[in-house]
Formats: sequence, structure tokens, C-alpha cells
Amino acid sequence: MHEDAGGPVTGANGAFVGGGEAMLSARSISKRFGGIAALRAVDFELVRGEIHALMGENGAGKSTLMKILSGVYPDYEGEMRLDGSSVHFSSVREAEAAGIAIIHQELNLVPELSVADNIFLGRERLIGGLFIDRRASSRAARALLGRLGIDIDPDARVASLRVGEQQLVEIAKALSISARILIMDEPTSALSPAECKRLFKVIRQLAADGVGIIYISHRIDEVLELADRVTVFRDGRHVLTKPMAETTADEIIAAMVGRELLQARHEDRLIGNKVVISVRDLSLSIPHRNGWRQVLSGANFDLRAGEILGIGGLLGSGRTEILEAIFGCSNGRAGGEIVLDGVPVSISSPREARRLGIALVTEDRKTQGLHLEASITDNVALPLVSRLSRLGLRSFRREAELARHAVETLSVRCSGVEQPAGTLSGGNQQKVVIGKWLATGPRVLLLDEPTRGIDVGAKREIYDLIFELARGGLSIIVVSSELPELLLLSDRILVMSEGRQSGLLPREEATEERVMQLAAPRSRKGMAA
Repeated sequence: MHEDAGGPVTGANGAFVGGGEAMLSARSISKRFGGIAALRAVDFELVRGEIHALMGENGAGKSTLMKILSGVYPDYEGEMRLDGSSVHFSSVREAEAAGIAIIHQELNLVPELSVADNIFLGRERLIGGLFIDRRASSRAARALLGRLGIDIDPDARVASLRVGEQQLVEIAKALSISARILIMDEPTSALSPAECKRLFKVIRQLAADGVGIIYISHRIDEVLELADRVTVFRDGRHVLTKPMAETTADEIIAAMVGRELLQARHEDRLIGNKVVISVRDLSLSIPHRNGWRQVLSGANFDLRAGEILGIGGLLGSGRTEILEAIFGCSNGRAGGEIVLDGVPVSISSPREARRLGIALVTEDRKTQGLHLEASITDNVALPLVSRLSRLGLRSFRREAELARHAVETLSVRCSGVEQPAGTLSGGNQQKVVIGKWLATGPRVLLLDEPTRGIDVGAKREIYDLIFELARGGLSIIVVSSELPELLLLSDRILVMSEGRQSGLLPREEATEERVMQLAAPRSRKGMAA
């Protein structure tokens, strides 16, 4: 074991062990978006040559901190220090000039340009200050790729590369600006096992060369294999930092989900024996560059009258895709069988789903659930305009009556049913969306992130409403990124992992740790392309 001057302690194989002065430190960083605190006085530290994993549930604050570190969010509280000196980046360009680069989960490459053109985009080598010197760019790109041991033709179009190869091009692009700190956000989410192995080799080489790497991932197995230290955020707060050698997967999971759980109110509700909807081998493939990519496979469940089925899993696990496939609104090809009241049905559009008594409250109420400029009346009546019309003319009186009933039933706080939906609070907007679909008289209600972006009081009201609807016999499916919410609401929880069903837990067997264990990808077996 040895220690470079001012550097970290390393073992015989060059791997980071600990110690050394921080090259980057964030102290008491706080960030608010309106009335919502995304970060609450968090600390973070990165040592030269370290692979530091940053973990937490969706919404824990990981991405917010990374956007502060990389100059995307210049407005925040707290202090950031680089090489011991206080810094404050007002733009991504400033952060890059200081040697900080971020590789997002959604790769930021131009498909029709060559590898070399992408690497030096905006910093092209010119002849006479006028023309791009493509030969010089190609030579420089080849040398950079060779340094990383990457055998990719610098003149190849990026669109012709596999996703794993594109990920490596992003790394080369970051190193072309002399990045000393590399932030990687879910870099293996779309990679095959072989591509993951290749990427890990490059990451370890970068760390051995002194590059500090912040590695964001939900995959506990790869974090245990790759990282030197792990930091966990929960609800915008820092809750854990430990050397990887001193922690376990169970401890990390407990840190990620260890919140006080409200007690669910199931005791006064009986679930009927009648199965309302059955799903068998539900699958979904979406258009991909080279054909179709399967994002959902083998989902199976029955839903009874008055039952609340929760669907949990990490971002991109296939949760929303289940709802979209059932509702007929997916941008792809759905397979499998849906049986409603014992009769197989084919649902090819939301219109058909609505006719069959299925309603979907989408994840994004502002872009998919509401017409923000329109009134509460127009929004509530929208799915039923033709039914409320007489002789082809809209009945504004009947529409207003329907809206007033929804406002009264759901306790929507508003000045009147003609108030524009966009001027309501988030919680009241969500009530209007739910009210719009309840007005259609559904038998199955699909809720995708029903409390996202609303305050605690409004959440409580939405929870009460869900329980009340279930007590009335409505069959409900809830997708939520918040584990306490899933456990609070659900009679059973279907857990998804990488597009596949990994478990179906009755309420008495469901714990936050158990759900997270089933949701966390334990292998990197990619789904068929």
C-alpha cells in the first residue's frame, strides 16, 4: 500500500482504499424548487482516483446535487470547494472549464455525426479558422480512444454504434475537455453484460489515472463490485457515507428506504372475491433504432373488486408500461391477454379502454392530464363531451353540473368551476384529473404516481380518496416511486425489475427492504432487442 503526495491511499493493484485530500467537496448544500426542498444541507466529498457511488430512491436528491456540481443549477445554498478553493459555477461551460463533466442516462450525442465530430463538437479543429480539419479530429479521437483501450472507428457514424459503444464515446468526449471529475448517471441501464464489463474496465482505468468518478446507480450488485465508497441520500438528506468494504447490500437498502411509515387504513374495507380484470403474459415492445425493443415482458396478475394493487420498481422497470398497455395508449406493440369480467378483450386505444370502464390518471398531470388554460368544467367534461351533448351541441349546463359535483365530492379548493386549471395548487389539479376520470364511471382505475409533486396535506387527501373509492368497490392499480406510499395503500404489491415481474407480495409480507431487494437488478441480463 502506498500514498502519492496529496493523493489517495491505494493498494497493490492501484485500487482506491481511502484517505487523501478531497478534490471536490460540497458542504451544507440546499436547493428548493418553489415550496419543495430537493436538498436539505447535504454533504458530499470526492477524493482523487476514487469511484464514489451515489445512491437513493427516485426523488432523493441525487440528480439535483449533480446538476449543481456540473453548473446546471447555479442558484443554491451552501459551499462547493474544488482543490481546496471555493467555487461557484454559473453554467455548464464554467464547470467543464474546471474539469467537471457529466454523462447523463440519456446520451447527448448527435447520431448522424461521426465519433470524432461528436467528441470535439463545438471545439472543432479548423484549417485557417474556416474549415473543419477532419483528419486532425480523426487522429486526435483515435489517440483518445486508444488511451482508453477502446477499439472504435473515429470516422464511424454514432448511429451505427451499439449503446455500450456510444457510452464509451461519451466518456472520450468528457476526457477531451480534460475532465478530472466524471459524473456518470445510470451508465449501465441499457447495456448488455459484456458492455458493462467493458465499461467497468474503462472506469477502473480512469480512476487509476487519478480521475474522480461519481457513479449514480440503482444496481446494488455493480456498486458493490465497482465503487470504493458509497453515499446514500434519502428525501433530500444525506444519511450514509461508508467505504464499500465496510457496508453491505442490506445496509445500503435500509439507508435508502428507512423512513417512518404511516399506518394504512385497511381494517374497515373488505375485498370482494370477484376478479374484475386479469392480465396474463402482458408484454410491450417500442420502436427502436434497429427495429423493436422489448420494455415489458411476462406481467401476470388478477385484480378483484375493491382491491388496491400497487406496482413498485425502479425508474425504467416497466411500471408505467403496464398501465399504458392496459389502457391502449402505449407507443408500441402490446402482447398478452387482458380479461375483463371473464371475457377476453382487445384494447387498442384509450377510447376503447374508456368504453370498457377503464380509466388512467397519467404520471404528468400538466402535459397529459390537464388542459391548463381551460376551466375546471372543460377539463372534467372533456372525456364526456359527446355524451353530454344534445343534437350535436354542447350542453354547458350539464357540463357545469358535472364539474360542480366533482369539485364538491373531491373537495377541490377553487373559486368556482370556471377557474382555469393551471391556477390551482398541485394537489387540487390532481383532484381535477381524478374527478375527470371518475365522471366516466370506471370499474378499474389506473393511477400513475398519483401524489407526485403535491404537499403532505394534499397527499393525505388523495390517500383518503383512494381508500374511499376502494371501499365503494372500485378496483385500483397504483404505480408509485415512494415505497412508504405503496405500503400504505396496497393490498398486494407487484414488483418490477428491468421490464420483468420479480415478485407479487401480499401486504403482510411486504416491507420496504423486501420490495427494494426485488426491485434492484441483481443481474445484467438485457432484454431482447
